[in-house]
Amino acid sequence: MLAGVTAEHRRGPFDVLHAFWVVPQAVIAVCAGKLLGCPVVAHVTGAELMALPDIDYGGRRTWRGRMWVRFGLAGATQITAACAPMIDALRALGYAAERIPLGVDVRHWPLVAPRVRQAGRTARLVHVADLNRVKDQPTLLLAARRLADRGVDFRLDIAGEDTLNGAIEALARQLGLTDLVRFHGRLPHEQLHSLVKEGDILCMSSRHEAGQLVVLEAAIVGVPTVGTAVGYVAEWAPDAAVAVPVQDPNALADEILKLLQDDARRLEVAREAQRRALACDVDWTARRLTALYTELTTSS
Repeated sequence: MLAGVTAEHRRGPFDVLHAFWVVPQAVIAVCAGKLLGCPVVAHVTGAELMALPDIDYGGRRTWRGRMWVRFGLAGATQITAACAPMIDALRALGYAAERIPLGVDVRHWPLVAPRVRQAGRTARLVHVADLNRVKDQPTLLLAARRLADRGVDFRLDIAGEDTLNGAIEALARQLGLTDLVRFHGRLPHEQLHSLVKEGDILCMSSRHEAGQLVVLEAAIVGVPTVGTAVGYVAEWAPDAAVAVPVQDPNALADEILKLLQDDARRLEVAREAQRRALACDVDWTARRLTALYTELTTSS
């Protein structure tokens, strides 16, 4: 990859190198930037700053991982991340960064105003994420079981690729949720838009997020999020999202039920979430990145 970047630079010089993810992308970009004399932007997009050894997740679980993360971040001219918790995590490690959300394109994900929930209608809960250990769907299903035990009339739609060989669907069967939970697998964008906009609440159970796009997408179609206190949920709570502790199905069920029982509050959260998502849509992101590139090339 480094050879390819330098060869392309010879054909037409780069002004800026922009890496999404730190390892190996920012590591390669930093090496290329030093060779070519180009400023480097490193966007922290995922597990780079995390260490969750019980699920083998995170770029800082080992000394080698910490070394490569430090190399990629320390060598970057500018660091960016999508949400405030990631900016705080970078600051705790000694790195200044700018918050640049990766916004939604409303031309391809059309805007829908928040809607009143019809009294007596089955509550529509939706969860969009690949089935994996960091998204922690067992916590979500345990919360669903608690809602069912309280007599809540709901349906939970789950969309995302199964990377756990059927383990989550097996857990749903074990918990007696077969009639309440539907697994859709990975859906095309148009079908996903239709699924999410019909929801009353987006439910997220992740142990870590660097800025979950689905929270922005749900906000664009008028659906508020109840989820674990990571990523945008942590940043937006309590006005534009409802946050609960990680791996706490009781708290997740409690807050979902509270929002279902208070539609005025649900709509209030949805409207504020939509306002924030629209304020940093894809056009805003493009303008800010273009301005950043200009700043870096002007100062270099």
